[in-house]
Amino acid sequence: MSDRADEHRDVTNVAARAGHESERDRRIPGRGRVPLRDPANPVSRKAIVLWLLEAVFWAVILIGGSYFLARWIDGDRWSWLPGWATDNIWWLPVLVAVLLVPGTFIEPFWRYAVHRWEFSEDVVYARSGWISREWVFVPVSRIQTVDKEQGWFERMLGLATVEIRTASHAGSSTIKGLDYAVAAGLAEGLARRAEELRDDAT
Repeated sequence: MSDRADEHRDVTNVAARAGHESERDRRIPGRGRVPLRDPANPVSRKAIVLWLLEAVFWAVILIGGSYFLARWIDGDRWSWLPGWATDNIWWLPVLVAVLLVPGTFIEPFWRYAVHRWEFSEDVVYARSGWISREWVFVPVSRIQTVDKEQGWFERMLGLATVEIRTASHAGSSTIKGLDYAVAAGLAEGLARRAEELRDDAT
């Protein structure tokens, strides 16, 4: 009788400890969870040139726009602006350039380090972003359309973007900076696998 009572107490104590540990794991953020690993494949190194060209393009637009805005303000002497602002308005394009130029050359390398993708086990896994990062998991069975696109700079560099769309906008994904042949193969493979999964379901 005492052996059974002792055994019962031991089992109860083990269960209680396990319950306390699981409660503690739920209270501690990240405890017992597997961290997100990097997707297997980086994008093409030519994507660095692509993002550099795009960043330079927008930097030129913004710096040029600030120059013409300063010229307009200086010529018309806007009365509603304080005197110190109109007297120093030519610092505006200089300030814009100082703020934009460092980021213009840092951003492409940063993006290249972040952007990765993977297609395995009927799931597309992609990571993108720059200052903020986004992880997207797209089940192939939910894919409705797969497109590959090329902008001007992408055509120049032989790159392409794969657009993966599902019924939910939140479940869609874009993989940018792929070599054209890789993008074409990925788009074809995804479309074929999605069709196979739909046939299996019916």
